[in-house]
Amino acid sequence: MKSLGIHPWLFPQPVYMIGTYNDDDTVNQMMMAWGGIVDYKMVALNIAADHQTCANLRRRKAFTLAVPGVDTLEASDYFGMVSGRNVPDKFERTGLHVVKSDKVDAPIVSEYPVTLECVLVEEQQQPYGLRFLGEIVDVKADERVLDGQGKIDAEKLHAFVFDVFKNGYYEVGGMCGNAWKSGGKFK
Repeated sequence: MKSLGIHPWLFPQPVYMIGTYNDDDTVNQMMMAWGGIVDYKMVALNIAADHQTCANLRRRKAFTLAVPGVDTLEASDYFGMVSGRNVPDKFERTGLHVVKSDKVDAPIVSEYPVTLECVLVEEQQQPYGLRFLGEIVDVKADERVLDGQGKIDAEKLHAFVFDVFKNGYYEVGGMCGNAWKSGGKFK
């Protein structure tokens, strides 16, 4: 194997959308690839301190964390390209729609198929970066992504992941195995 040096190169990296409200109650969305589930009811957001989202998190103590589908890829990517500090109407430019969460002081983008509603639990200033921990208080899912038993069907999400190697996005495909079963032949 060839050594490539030190890089944050894991594949895939998740694509999540952090939703918060600005001072003036306008919607702010930010794309995030560094973070995710850290416990049964907890998520971590690893983001740079200069983001508008950080100020919003500190002020509102709440956020939503959504899984975007490929149908919103362009708008979602735009949210990662442009800062709310510089473009106050960045959400409106995309044509997406929002409703206010009934659980936390944060927006839910109607077009995102799955949204976790979270309250801010802790801000951690680490030597390696800034992390916000949030407790999941509810999960909202569009009925179009549910199966016959009312559970989320991953194939219906049409989620996409980030490729840090080529700065690309890749749609998540079909199931290729069963967790805690496929490796059973080695028991």
